[in-house]
Amino acid sequence: MNKISPDHSTSSPKVERRLPTVLQILPSLHGGGVERGTIEMASALKENGWTPIVASSGGIMTHELKRIGVRHITLPAESKNPYEMWRNVGRLVAIIREYGVDILHARSRAPAWSSYFAARRTGAHFVTTFHAAYTRGGRLKNGYNAIMTKGERVIAISDFIAEHIRANYDVAPEKIVTIPRGVDCRKFNPAAIHAERIIDMARSWDMTDGVPVIMLPGRLTRLKGHATFIEALAQIRDQEFVAFLVGSTEGRDSYCEELNALIRSRGLEGRVQIKGHCEDMAVALMLSDVVVSATTVPEGFGRVAVEAQAMGRPVIATAHGGSMETVLDGETGWLVPARDVDAMAAALSQAIALPTETREAVALRARAHVMSHFSVDRMCDATIALYRDVLGEQAGVR
Repeated sequence: MNKISPDHSTSSPKVERRLPTVLQILPSLHGGGVERGTIEMASALKENGWTPIVASSGGIMTHELKRIGVRHITLPAESKNPYEMWRNVGRLVAIIREYGVDILHARSRAPAWSSYFAARRTGAHFVTTFHAAYTRGGRLKNGYNAIMTKGERVIAISDFIAEHIRANYDVAPEKIVTIPRGVDCRKFNPAAIHAERIIDMARSWDMTDGVPVIMLPGRLTRLKGHATFIEALAQIRDQEFVAFLVGSTEGRDSYCEELNALIRSRGLEGRVQIKGHCEDMAVALMLSDVVVSATTVPEGFGRVAVEAQAMGRPVIATAHGGSMETVLDGETGWLVPARDVDAMAAALSQAIALPTETREAVALRARAHVMSHFSVDRMCDATIALYRDVLGEQAGVR
């Protein structure tokens, strides 16, 4: 009997499947929680074989995308000018077609409007993330906000945000998916910080051994509650400490001058310092004895408090928004009323005076809490699962 060899020329052609392409769009990459989450998601997609693209107007964090090999496309995504937003529709249509984008994921309102119409023109899937409880207003304002509910899935970054969406917008409950933000517990890990990094930063910041360090991270905007923080520090001036305001100052020179004037008027010059953007926040948090989130309005999640806990640092946070879900009051930190200078001062005084044994116990509880509930791996896995759900069975070739 003759052995028949397979005839490759007549066999059914093999269809080579590709994993999806996801375009995340946000206003800019100047530093902040939304930006950090976007980069982390892009990295996770790349590691899973998907093709991530990020579009924004650019900023200091674009180099991080370049470092991990993720394409960044610059376009005026931060513009709220209706004409520019409409022009962005055409730009996005071209990007979607050129790169075969399967999912367009909008993370802010202005780019979401452009993305929504670009997705409708091309058939790309449209997903949104609610990063904040947007301020309500008249019909025009509320209508502008409502674009964030038009995604096939609407990601809420906390239960607080999910409830805000349900209470204020006409959106099918099954479209809302809560995916808490996450932090990289490998990067924000005390055991992963080499002594050289700590020494270098301590030297560059001219820190004195043995002086308690209080840190308020976050871009320098009025909503971060810097004034309340400074007034509270003025009440504990008899205790030894140095306090750092760490975050991007880009375009905020007048606000920095205002804060420096307040610092001088309260007799805290030298003890309270504005350090600007920090490239190595894990080390900055490692150098802290207590980390503060003094936001005057409810934050959707509150990344600062979670990163600090991942580093085993006690946290003082204002008792509203996402912090109510991420900080265990009396166990991993303190929750104080917003704008309450006296309560903030009392918590600061207690925090910097914690005995070593108590501080170590807080550190263990705080890190375990974050790893169990708020790791970046949990966030990325849940988001990729949502993408697959949106794509249905067509998670290969579109």
